[in-house]
Amino acid sequence: MIICVCHRVSDRDIAREAAAGCPDFDSLQDSLAVATGCGACLDYAQMAFEEHACARAAGSGGCPGAARCHGVAVAA
Repeated sequence: MIICVCHRVSDRDIAREAAAGCPDFDSLQDSLAVATGCGACLDYAQMAFEEHACARAAGSGGCPGAARCHGVAVAA
């Protein structure tokens, strides 16, 4: 699904960057320019990145296992 219409960034693009180790949302914006146009997608883009970053951290054993990881509610 396209998240950022201005720069044609999809949730798959965000997932790929997160899986490759993108450290934070600012770096994601530098890489993909997501949410740097009109800004209407900012909240959803951040949420998508946080979900994928948390999944990456959990998969590598790096997720703290807290009720919230990267600001997103997760199952403990």
